[in-house]
Amino acid sequence: MRIGVDVGGTFTDFLCVRSTAAGEVELSVYKIPSTPRAPELAVLEGLEAMGVAGEVLQIVHGSTVATNALLQRKGARTAFVTNRGFGDMLTLARQTRPHLYALEFEPSPPPVAEELCLETGGRVGADGETLDSLTAEDLTALTERLRELNAESVAINLLFSFLDPRHEEAIERALREAMPGVFISRSSRVLPEYKEYERGMATWLNAFLGPVVSGYLRRLQAGLDHLPAGSSLQVMQSSGETISAGKAADSAVNLLLSGPAGGLAAVEYLGRQIGRSKLISFDMGGTSTDVALLDGPIGITSEGSLGEFPVSVPMVDMHTIGAGGGSIAYVDSGGMLQVGPESAGADPGPVCYGKGGTRPTVTDANLLLGRLPAGSPLAGGLELDIELARKAVAELADTIGLDVEATAQGIVSIANEHMVEAIRRISVNRGFDPAEFLLVSFGGAGGLHVCALADALGIRRAVVPVFAGVLSALGMAVADQGRQFSRTLQRTEEDDPTRQIERELDQLSRRAEAEFADEGLDIANLQTRFSVDMRYTGQSYTLNVPWTGWGATLERFHELHRRRYGYALETPAEAVNVRLRAWFSGQAFDLPPQNEASADGPESEIRRRLLEGETVTGPVTAPEYASTTWIAESWQARFDDFGNLFLERVD
Repeated sequence: MRIGVDVGGTFTDFLCVRSTAAGEVELSVYKIPSTPRAPELAVLEGLEAMGVAGEVLQIVHGSTVATNALLQRKGARTAFVTNRGFGDMLTLARQTRPHLYALEFEPSPPPVAEELCLETGGRVGADGETLDSLTAEDLTALTERLRELNAESVAINLLFSFLDPRHEEAIERALREAMPGVFISRSSRVLPEYKEYERGMATWLNAFLGPVVSGYLRRLQAGLDHLPAGSSLQVMQSSGETISAGKAADSAVNLLLSGPAGGLAAVEYLGRQIGRSKLISFDMGGTSTDVALLDGPIGITSEGSLGEFPVSVPMVDMHTIGAGGGSIAYVDSGGMLQVGPESAGADPGPVCYGKGGTRPTVTDANLLLGRLPAGSPLAGGLELDIELARKAVAELADTIGLDVEATAQGIVSIANEHMVEAIRRISVNRGFDPAEFLLVSFGGAGGLHVCALADALGIRRAVVPVFAGVLSALGMAVADQGRQFSRTLQRTEEDDPTRQIERELDQLSRRAEAEFADEGLDIANLQTRFSVDMRYTGQSYTLNVPWTGWGATLERFHELHRRRYGYALETPAEAVNVRLRAWFSGQAFDLPPQNEASADGPESEIRRRLLEGETVTGPVTAPEYASTTWIAESWQARFDDFGNLFLERVD
């Protein structure tokens, strides 16, 4: 039995994939309130409540543990080790100003305190030659200073270590011998690519988060020790593949988008099920909205960020904004109605939750507009109080001189505009026409806004997948097991780098095979995909292009550059990094038929009619267990056999 578990800030979602004796697949879902102080407790309680704790389980787990630890700066006490003269590398960063015109801008504190930035020998030049030797005295002084600092983890980032990692490896060996139990992260392992600042940040993030993730997974694994032999625990990575729990702590930086990556894995899986490859993913939760564009496989970027921190390890290419069901509406100093990014969160939550909230949110506005069922229990047994919502929105309405309904509509419209702009950013701004894509809407709040967003973007077809409210858990249950590998290789077009690229890709393949073999996996089933980061000579940014031989790859690069930026150059092009995605295919199954309404109450009659094959024209609400869809005027809805709600614009 395979179970996807998505630990969120408010709820922990479970999706169970069970094979019957007849060879059929049964899916079941479950939600339980999260336990933020000890996230593993909700996972263990949910498994017990589902009655599966005594069975052989393959658990695939996504969590916000690493994300929260970073955003709250509650990681390990981490020392940063680099070459002499470069101790302030992470403090200086790239000298970019996040607020260009703020005359009194106050920068965030540096990621590493000055006392924890240590310098040593072992410098390599751009040609791979040693410029400053690493001596025994250097190692002794370094270990003694780290003991004095009581460092819990150490990040090692030497210049050009991706060309020659021997100095970093020597430091790691010395520290493991002198300081057993201290978490050690070295850049030549975490991110063997050029750009010392980005590589250093990734290495520091890995060391900063490693002990936190390791402790969490250790507690979770201890709670699962009673499971029968053959059970396993895997963790969702930011790149959309899973990794064994035993290896996950060593690569904690790769878990920062663990939950959202599960959602994209589910969207890709849904696309295969319905025969569509051009998809726009729209995941709206309580606090934020994640959007991404799929034109085939899931897009991967190595130029991501989280909060103020650049994250250069491979992760799903998505854009996140602070607009969700809990986003707070207010009037700014200029008398204009605004929405977000501040959120009511889970506690107290929207006013209609009746948990003490007083500031109106997007959820309160949707309730007043009749798009959420008042009085009917939601997932977790929560009932919405429309009168509390009306009172809160009325106070805002008095301030701006509108009636309650107009104010509620204004709140929803502003939130919609924020989300439309986010989708334009990942589509129009990259040369894609949204009208050519199917909009896939999920998350607890996504279905309430899908029609309005589609109208604004000129999209005539959308789908709300089955189990939309727990779709990330589905994505974890179907995700591939694998990881991403990379290495810097700077060669120009004039050099004809075919042999060098293929040699480096072969080395990456050998590394992948060795690592998976060490985990006991059958590498005969290993699948691979090669790509190259390319740029025109002199550029500071790259585009990732599938590797199909130098000539075809170069032609594809020109095409991608023209579509993204509107032009292509005749100047030489460079292959900067080579990349390998290596994976084992996840559990393959077709979605089983859905023939029962998943919500109670009069509104569920709409869902029953849809399940019976009727086409329903809006405006009407279609609720289900963990989400609700608002079918707007001029939109028709129908179910397919698997419970996916297809929406189409009719004029």
